[in-house]
Amino acid sequence: MSEYEAHRIMPALPEQVFDEASDLHTMERWLPRDLHIESPRRPPAVIVSHGEQGARENVVVRAEYDRLRLEWGTPDSGRYAGWLQVAGLDSGASEVTVHLSFFDPESAPPSRDVEMALGRSLDLLAEQVKLRAGYPA
Repeated sequence: MSEYEAHRIMPALPEQVFDEASDLHTMERWLPRDLHIESPRRPPAVIVSHGEQGARENVVVRAEYDRLRLEWGTPDSGRYAGWLQVAGLDSGASEVTVHLSFFDPESAPPSRDVEMALGRSLDLLAEQVKLRAGYPA
């Protein structure tokens, strides 16, 4: 099993961050560029495609608003799962942690690619949160 985790501080209230992170209709704005939510069917089930002509997978996404936690996974293939947790800081900002687990090392992307994608996704999420919260980008 391969596991990855990244953290980012964002200058917004935790509820604002979580609202942006958990919105299935705008999630592609911060997901890695090669992941696409084709259509939020009946949440929590969505279809995710990888790349322009990539494989399609059923992904279950669960948002726990009371815990500010988003979880996802591939129940059909069991290839990967992940979670995103938002925590409030005393300053009024938030810390976002995203965690990915790939259960089959043979099908996991290269470590460097995953780490870069996590960092870039958190950067994009921070930009979206700033726009939604009305802060200058």
